[in-house]
Amino acid sequence: MTTLRRIHSWFPLLQKAAASAQCRPPLTCQHAASAITCHQHRLRAVSTLHTRAFTFSARTLKNTDDDLKGGQQRFGSTMEEVEEEEEEDEDEDFIEDSEVEELFQQQVPTGIEGHHRVFIVHPDVKWGSRKQYLTTAELMMAEAVGLVNTLDNWRVVDQIILSTKTPQKKRIFGKGNFEYLTAKIRQTSGITAVFVNVERLYPLSERELEEAWGVKVFDRYSVVLHIFRCNARTKEAKLQISLAEIPLLRSRVKNEIANLDQQGGKSRYIGGSGETLMEFQQRLLKEREMKIRSALEKLRKKRHLLRSQRKHKEFPTVSVLGYTNCGKTTLIKALTGDSGLQPRNQLFATLDVTVHAGQLPSHMTVLYVDTIGFLSQLPHQLIDSFSATLEDIKHSDLLIHVRDISHPETVNQKVNVLNVLKNLQIPDRLMNSMIEVHNKIDLVDDYQPTEPNTMAISALEERGLEELKAVVEKDIVNSTGKQILDLKIDLSTAQLSWLYKEATVQDVQVNADEGSAVVKVIISMAAYGRYKKMFAGR
Repeated sequence: MTTLRRIHSWFPLLQKAAASAQCRPPLTCQHAASAITCHQHRLRAVSTLHTRAFTFSARTLKNTDDDLKGGQQRFGSTMEEVEEEEEEDEDEDFIEDSEVEELFQQQVPTGIEGHHRVFIVHPDVKWGSRKQYLTTAELMMAEAVGLVNTLDNWRVVDQIILSTKTPQKKRIFGKGNFEYLTAKIRQTSGITAVFVNVERLYPLSERELEEAWGVKVFDRYSVVLHIFRCNARTKEAKLQISLAEIPLLRSRVKNEIANLDQQGGKSRYIGGSGETLMEFQQRLLKEREMKIRSALEKLRKKRHLLRSQRKHKEFPTVSVLGYTNCGKTTLIKALTGDSGLQPRNQLFATLDVTVHAGQLPSHMTVLYVDTIGFLSQLPHQLIDSFSATLEDIKHSDLLIHVRDISHPETVNQKVNVLNVLKNLQIPDRLMNSMIEVHNKIDLVDDYQPTEPNTMAISALEERGLEELKAVVEKDIVNSTGKQILDLKIDLSTAQLSWLYKEATVQDVQVNADEGSAVVKVIISMAAYGRYKKMFAGR
């Protein structure tokens, strides 16, 4: 009956797919049931991975300085113009919430939801290419425990570190260690799941382990995706999570159907459609993937449009990135004073990339982009699913790499972040100018940086922020090609108000007798060219 209920849950999908093919009659519940009744006790529903997404939502930009007066208010108005233009474009490439939710919930993974009492197994690779040299098995286990504790309804009941020479084997461990582990799992009461702390388990390995241990088995990828799925809020997050599930669903469908064919000795056909069960499931997944990619492309175009608008307004963009839970959101809140930001002390607290406006010492407005935290040992498919969203990093004017300097794995975390950036093919100009920030110095006694060209701060206690802002300002001026100029203007003209709107005015020295002023500005080459054209000879 359990299998029959699983089959029955596929019918909304089956009916849609069948109805879309003109040459096939609509697939009804009765047709599909009669076609696969003989396998109802063997057919296993294809598991999907729960996910949570590296997700990014363009947030309404706000001018965080409420005290701007006079001409500076005119500069602030350009921020309002961006808001208005973004609101006007809300309807372009619009995707209904219901459409996204349908794709997101179409194949909700089974087995990983609900309450779980988890036994964690960490395979400690002693040598070879898979050995971790910058960390320890104990620290990797601690991170695995942190992942489980991130989920409200999950609890770690026991954990074990076991050595292995051949982590690529189906059962990961040698015969002796595997038998010892199996006995320990069976003797521990109340276990509902085993978390094997490896990047990915092959579908065959997963099934063999589940059969040996009698409980659900998850790998690092499935647990992280489940965390993402639980926290996904935006359209883009949900779509990218759904896309990240497709390769896993595909491999599991192939594995499950192949197993059925071995048991039954022949292919399974769906009613009179002429399709085997394998072909049918793969076609459904292909159609779903195309829908998701199409919806993501619409959102990508919109994000590109918003980026173009910001570039047109000449707001410099600073992407703040780092390992998960390193303090990125806390830092942006301290730099911008945005009370809407609520940092949380947990892994993957930020899943949506958001944009926040702040001011540098010169009163130049910059946009800080809060990004998803990185994590070690995640498959390339997961990063690929979110590559379109991560384009925001590539188009920044400056990068700030935040490190939790109090973490025992801070060096290993840095290496992982740099590897992800390398895989994303971040331009050399951004990598070479990236500011490395050592955060959480309040947790380290008398901390002194031992690495060159780094900045020590405490975002929580707002220590070292003025020095950081000064460095950001200097690097922004260099990276954007802006100039710092002293311009003599005629106060009877619109020159001053124009400069407030199109540049960053740092100082105004008025000569009342002449009706003129000397204005110190930070201005882009393009804006300076327009200024000379408009006010030449004045």
